Amino acid sequence: MENQNFSHVDSNNQPTMVDIGDKKSTQRYAKAQSTVIAPHEVMKHFKDGEISTKKGPVFQTAIIAGTMAVKRTHEFIPFCHPLPIESCKIKIRVHENNKIIIECETSTHHKTGIEMEALCGASIAALTIYDMCKALSHKIRIENTELIEKTGGKSDYKKII
Repeated sequence: MENQNFSHVDSNNQPTMVDIGDKKSTQRYAKAQSTVIAPHEVMKHFKDGEISTKKGPVFQTAIIAGTMAVKRTHEFIPFCHPLPIESCKIKIRVHENNKIIIECETSTHHKTGIEMEALCGASIAALTIYDMCKALSHKIRIENTELIEKTGGKSDYKKII
């Protein structure tokens, strides 16, 4: 296989972490979102902004799990650099048609982006909701994990809604 200037492949076509040693630290921000579609069997347990199950408060637990995932993203994604997380905010809200929207916002002042951390946080929060509600139904769907916005670094991005 020929090296086609992939950033995570060295001149010997071996996997490698990108060298960020000469990059300038800048303020970095990312926002990601995951959507969970919960069937009626799950949503009938939704009251006062929370789903309560025998396992405990679902959304509160998902926020904690998502935050833990943000802080450990470099342990899950092979070439992610460990980052000093300066802020992580996870919001969970319920929309029509039993859609549970998870938003994860992250920020740091560093040499590399923080979007993988935001994506990881939203994803793990969604998986936690599934895990805590699967005894109620296995028809739960996780969909549309995506980057909504990022700033800092070479380029900014904002999803057009």
